[in-house]
Amino acid sequence: MKIFIKDMLERAIKTAAQSALAVIGASHFISEIDWLKCLSAIAFATLLSVLTSVSSFRFGDKGTASAVKIETEENLPPV
Repeated sequence: MKIFIKDMLERAIKTAAQSALAVIGASHFISEIDWLKCLSAIAFATLLSVLTSVSSFRFGDKGTASAVKIETEENLPPV
């Protein structure tokens, strides 16, 4: 569970940063930014990231926030 929370937080922080850059970058001047809307967009995107991680809990590698399984030698079919 510790790895899952760490993965989820990493994804949420990255999503928040990307959202902030997208919203701020869409404005021509810093003085034109509606900071309340900017923070709302960041919070919503971060919430979606957390919900996506939670919904992926049982799909990917066990104990991580990933929705895909990483192929290792252990789970590859024999050749």
